[in-house]
Amino acid sequence: MTYYRYRFSFGYGLTPVVKNLMIIMAVIFLLQKILEISLTDLYYYFTYYFALVPTLIWKNYFLWQLATYIFLHGGVFHLLFNLLALWMFGGELENYFGSKKFLRYFLFCGIGAGICTVLFTPNMYQHIPVIGASGAIYGTLLAFGWLFPNRPIYIYFLFPIPARYFVIIFGLIEFFSSMEGPGGGVAHLTHLGGLLFGLFYMAYPAIRQKIRREYYKRKWSQRGPGGKNYYH
Repeated sequence: MTYYRYRFSFGYGLTPVVKNLMIIMAVIFLLQKILEISLTDLYYYFTYYFALVPTLIWKNYFLWQLATYIFLHGGVFHLLFNLLALWMFGGELENYFGSKKFLRYFLFCGIGAGICTVLFTPNMYQHIPVIGASGAIYGTLLAFGWLFPNRPIYIYFLFPIPARYFVIIFGLIEFFSSMEGPGGGVAHLTHLGGLLFGLFYMAYPAIRQKIRREYYKRKWSQRGPGGKNYYH
């Protein structure tokens, strides 16, 4: 009988991409606060051009917002929560994926979350732009639960729950919350979009393999005697 021993630690460590992402987000947040306090007009234009505003993407083609909104945050606790989650789950994923693949995955989930927001709420966030890395963070959490399903995650640092159940619970919360629309300044659909794009990314290799298997199976079943092809 094989026994698996799970190591619990508070965060995996500051791997290169995780560290750089944290620094970039912190520096941009500091810039936001400086502009907000001393240069209000410039802060307005900064948010206008780099936050995610679906109507600007549809009408003005501000496509870069799908990526830049990830690095802006609305408050100290918003930033700290995302940085904490990135540190706790991102380091181990970067160690597993490698730095380049982890960065691609992080941006894929963040941009995918933005795409979901633009497609399904084109007119909802005209006056309150969407900002924050939460969509990418939820995608990171999805990958962690996918790769390490039995790894315990401690809720409030007290109650352990396997990672796969943790992801399912948060996914359901975001799903039902998104049906009620945005509340409390939280873009639940953006979070859900990060989860869905993360799920697609993680499941895609198995889906592609199954499609290829069915394709070759169908192709060989259509070959007749003497290696001739028969189509029907």
